[in-house]
Amino acid sequence: MAEYKILHNPRCSKSRQTLTILEEHNKNIEVFLYLEEDLSSEFIRNILSKLNLKARDILRKTEQDFKINNLSNPELSEDDLISMMTTYPKIIERPIVIRGSKGIIGRPPENVLELF
Repeated sequence: MAEYKILHNPRCSKSRQTLTILEEHNKNIEVFLYLEEDLSSEFIRNILSKLNLKARDILRKTEQDFKINNLSNPELSEDDLISMMTTYPKIIERPIVIRGSKGIIGRPPENVLELF
């Protein structure tokens, strides 16, 4: 079983840079291509717990799906936002790296060093 799990988008330069840092430090990595997988609400809640963040904290506000679905609306609940993340995973900030019970957003990529 991998020690590190990265929610990775190969098209994202920050995600690629974060993965490179993990590889350069010879870490045992599971690469999870979250845009290609079905995400459950439970999975997202687990990630949020490890990040110690709320759903709104990991939304990509510049994504078209964020704008089209009016996700800046403060009336939307945590459940509403998590549901939207399962439907539109591109709105999830990336990359996210998990190690055990802790997680970090790799922006900047060097943030991942905090998990070493």
